[in-house]
Amino acid sequence: MRWLWIALPVPVLALTSVARNLMSNDEWAFFERFILAVRSPNGRKPTNHRLVLDGIFWIARTGSPWRDLPEEFGKWSSVYRQFRRWTLAGLWEQILEALNESRIVPDALQMIDSTVVRAHHQAAGGKRGTPRQGFGRSRGGFTTKIHLRVNAAGLPMRTEITAGQTSDYLGFDLVMADNLPEPSVLLADRGYDSDNIRKTMEVRDVVPVIPMRKTRKLRVAVDRRLYRLRNLVERCFNKLKNARRVATRYDKTAESFLGFIDITSIRLWLRHLST
Repeated sequence: MRWLWIALPVPVLALTSVARNLMSNDEWAFFERFILAVRSPNGRKPTNHRLVLDGIFWIARTGSPWRDLPEEFGKWSSVYRQFRRWTLAGLWEQILEALNESRIVPDALQMIDSTVVRAHHQAAGGKRGTPRQGFGRSRGGFTTKIHLRVNAAGLPMRTEITAGQTSDYLGFDLVMADNLPEPSVLLADRGYDSDNIRKTMEVRDVVPVIPMRKTRKLRVAVDRRLYRLRNLVERCFNKLKNARRVATRYDKTAESFLGFIDITSIRLWLRHLST
């Protein structure tokens, strides 16, 4: 039996690959309301924002340079400029806050953790210097640390970035802001075991479930069965890193890298709610 191979032109192959990953109508309907809200009433006539958003999703998923964006999404520079406008306008943070405020998933139990990602050498050189852009030196080399707070469904509630060598104590202060739904129980690993953190949680009427450091003299009991649920935050990191633009940092500015983390977080929410 012979197989007949048909050579498709490269643009057709690219379009076929792109078409398989376009967002659904329901997903676009969700994003459209927020995009229209941040649009300037006296600005230029809007372009095809749905196609632009699909292009941004493609960059987030593949980790490709902006110049390699397929022509089907439009001019790469236009898509990049719109991504920067939305990012600097705080669009992605507004969407995450709206999802958290909806209380559509359980949030009485919450978890925090951090992970270090390698930064590509081309990410260096941003304005204001590397420390202010969330770059640092750790055991992994040139790195950035992602701090994450998730709810009982394992969905991101808040994301922040710091230099790779930053202590988890500082990350705790960044992600545990007061404008999010307060947990009843907070799970964290022993990297967050400090008297200040425990006192802060006590003042906020939150039960901390944090294993003790070996050097702690005053021992504190830990509910091991409850602590096992902390794997939800680890699994959340794994899902976020499926986006190559998150797994490796290619962006020079902290705003752009955090924007891709938030975009991926929002899509995790929508995937969870759709099922």
